[in-house]
Amino acid sequence: MVLIGKLNFFSGDSKSDLLCKEEFIELKDIFSVKLKRRYFASGNGTLLGITLFICLKKEQNKLKDSTLDLINLSEDHCDIWFRQFKKILAVTEYEGHALSLLKECELQGFDGVVCVGGDGSASEVAHALLLRAQKNAGLETDNILTPVPAQLPLGVIPAGSTNVLAHSLHGIPHVVTATLHIIMGHIQPVDVCTFSTAGKLLRFGFSAMFGFGGRTLALAEKHRWMSPSQRRDFAVIKALAKLKPEDCEISFLPLNSSPGLQERRAQGSPKSDCNDQWQMIQGQFLNVSIMAIPCLCSVAPKGLAPNTRLNNGSMALIIARNTSRPEFIKHLKRYASVKNQFSFPFVETYTVEEVKVDPRNKTSARSLEAEDRLHEAASEDIFPWNVDGDLMEVTSEVHVKLHPRLINLYGESMEEMNDSKVTCSCI
Repeated sequence: MVLIGKLNFFSGDSKSDLLCKEEFIELKDIFSVKLKRRYFASGNGTLLGITLFICLKKEQNKLKDSTLDLINLSEDHCDIWFRQFKKILAVTEYEGHALSLLKECELQGFDGVVCVGGDGSASEVAHALLLRAQKNAGLETDNILTPVPAQLPLGVIPAGSTNVLAHSLHGIPHVVTATLHIIMGHIQPVDVCTFSTAGKLLRFGFSAMFGFGGRTLALAEKHRWMSPSQRRDFAVIKALAKLKPEDCEISFLPLNSSPGLQERRAQGSPKSDCNDQWQMIQGQFLNVSIMAIPCLCSVAPKGLAPNTRLNNGSMALIIARNTSRPEFIKHLKRYASVKNQFSFPFVETYTVEEVKVDPRNKTSARSLEAEDRLHEAASEDIFPWNVDGDLMEVTSEVHVKLHPRLINLYGESMEEMNDSKVTCSCI
């Protein structure tokens, strides 16, 4: 596709020097677009047109970025062109778009897939790659007992608000570091979980929260008109104000402590010699976290699950039982410090390979939002889960199972994680 445009420019100081020149550029050479404005001290801006960001080829195979200003003072005209360019340049335009693209596109001839985005986008691409691997292996994707590994490695360049996956993978949420790992071809195998209900696969993922974590995300999703940081802080504060425990039955299969068995599991070997001793606890729980990766982020520089690793063949199950709001807030604030966030009498931690969470208080699943009460009263009880920053709503028990080294990500193992500056002060 070719864009042909007439560019007007001044050559000299007088209007008599106005020249007109017709040139063209190919759309494949445009990588971004923005509205061009002139801003004043008052903060108001005057529209001047749109700016195209172009990749130019120079001598000796060198590439150079450049800009092209298309001057037009019409708000309507510029808006039409701006939106059309954004539509052309967009790779994914809506939630689930990456999934649909990767399920159908031809992947032969590619060395890997790179995702530029936050945790939701990265998790969606990982889910798509794993679903594609099951389809190529001839497996039914509704009920997968033993999934096959993804066929292509995934590169994650952090561009979201939390970037938990990239942060856990590289030790820091640094764009250049993530990019260089992809360029250098550094490969890191990573454990993945399957989330299923009633024997049906819901999705693949790396981490999940139920209770406070799920309800916080559900509140944030209802206020997407806010900026990401405002939306996150608002949701945390409101969820704390309406803090209420979930009556649950939690069953889990502890990880066998045998070193040889752990090593075989980490390599993806079958667990034929495992003594399956499921344990079950019941009660009132404020939050349940199930994490196959450390989950580093700005508000938890040591990780939400600091005792697990990217591919040690286990998940961290962290349970916060019912307690007072001030005590629960103390627990949350500990994540931002060097103190042990689990040294509270109401917090329990387990190293597991499978977990089943069955909510028993069906009526408490309903939202307390006044504007939603009439709608909720006539609907099914829905329980929100936070899976890698994406909202997953279910109505029954969820079964989470670990699958060792199911996907390769571009990166290297980071045993010593760097400290990060805490940027959220909402609690």
